[in-house]
Amino acid sequence: MNNRNKTIYITTPIYYVNDKPHIGHAYTTIVADVLARYYRNKLGDDNVYFLTGTDEHGAKIAESAAKVGIDPQKFTDQISDEFKEAWQNLEISNDQFIRTTSEKHIKIVTDILNKLKEAKTPLGNDVLYESEYEGLYCVGCEKFLNPSDLVDEKCPDHNQKPKLVKEKNWFFRLNDFLPLIKEKITKDELLIYPSTRKNEVLGLIDKQDLPDFSISRSIKSVPWGIDLPWDKNQKSYVWVDALSNYITALDYPQGDLFQKFWPANIQLLALDILKFHTLYWPAILLALGMELPKQLAIHGFFTINGQKMSKTIGNVIHPNEVVEKYGAEVSKYLILSQFSFGSESDIKVEDFPIKYNADLVNGLGNLINRTTKMVEDYLDGEIDKSGLEIIEDVVSKINQDIEKINFKEALVKIWKLIQESNFLIDQEKPWELSKSNNKDDQEKLKSVLGFCIKNLYNVAYSLNFLMPQKSQEILDIIQADKIKKPAKPLFPRL
Repeated sequence: MNNRNKTIYITTPIYYVNDKPHIGHAYTTIVADVLARYYRNKLGDDNVYFLTGTDEHGAKIAESAAKVGIDPQKFTDQISDEFKEAWQNLEISNDQFIRTTSEKHIKIVTDILNKLKEAKTPLGNDVLYESEYEGLYCVGCEKFLNPSDLVDEKCPDHNQKPKLVKEKNWFFRLNDFLPLIKEKITKDELLIYPSTRKNEVLGLIDKQDLPDFSISRSIKSVPWGIDLPWDKNQKSYVWVDALSNYITALDYPQGDLFQKFWPANIQLLALDILKFHTLYWPAILLALGMELPKQLAIHGFFTINGQKMSKTIGNVIHPNEVVEKYGAEVSKYLILSQFSFGSESDIKVEDFPIKYNADLVNGLGNLINRTTKMVEDYLDGEIDKSGLEIIEDVVSKINQDIEKINFKEALVKIWKLIQESNFLIDQEKPWELSKSNNKDDQEKLKSVLGFCIKNLYNVAYSLNFLMPQKSQEILDIIQADKIKKPAKPLFPRL
């Protein structure tokens, strides 16, 4: 059983491989990465598990593969590798990268499907039932749409008319589970963050017009997928296949990882898959007799410089482009510091160089250079190391922000320490104090520079969750026997 005080399991959604990774995928993955790094520092490496991966089945994959003239497996191999490369370049610290085309995943999903076939709902009905369905299906969304969802009879996300589909499928009896799911969400046993999304989910349930969802599609409609074990003319539809990755990765039901880390502590996702994670996923778990995740954390939609990401517009940004310019750690800082988690967000790439220079070059970088240079010149590189201690009230508030996924707010508190130091230096003018023979002035010099070094220690300590390498470089500089200005700036000008 997962002991919340001792283990942390963090997941991203698995990313659909019909196209290459972009900065929206990177944002969710970076959030998971910094949480994992923070909790590893707090609980130890062995007590944190961080999962990401790729979703590789469905009609859209088969279509995308056909367009480039290769079979779906080869296509998914190529795109999945691009996600892996992007996360490696961003120095993402995931413990596992799961693929839904892996033999292990397919085997466990087949077992899950069989269990659902035998399971009963809280009202004693069969969880799964066969029925004929007719509806408007968008291949781009991989889902059925209501007429009210359309704009000018087209899917608003893909600007294409959905197909009228009529076929016999297997369905999951969702409505029998909704009262229990509502109870758990209301009591925060399944915590949905932020609270605005919690209210949105409860509103969906209260509408009482949610249809049961399909767990299979005809092999003619979806040729690329996991076989339904009791009907070879049907393929497992996306939700049981994709959502189950969070437990197949842990070797459900008997694996050591599953026993240690389930239920998940933080499952991160974007707003467009809110319904599937907050209603379908809990219903599947309840049908399997399992505990629900502790928290589902949902971030809003992204735009790029005020426009929706679009290949047509040409504003889709690959994470590698940012890393090539700024490096992995600075890229994470620039992406996370722009907005608060959960809000509708506009990534202003044009502001990246401005923010890099203001915050890191002129802010933190300049403070490191000027402080260490003055300690080296005026105090022979020596400072009272007993002053290098944690400022408990500040660091504890920063940690609280990190645990609440309020990274922007945590960074504001960290940068306040930098601003305090730069302000004190400008006010007290250590270069003038150093020229005085007055004993009080010499003590003030030591006090001012000691205060700045202590603040740098706390900045480095607190930034470890986001910039571990830069943090260690700062600590190495200020904890050396003799402090010297670094030979090269930690944040060089572009």
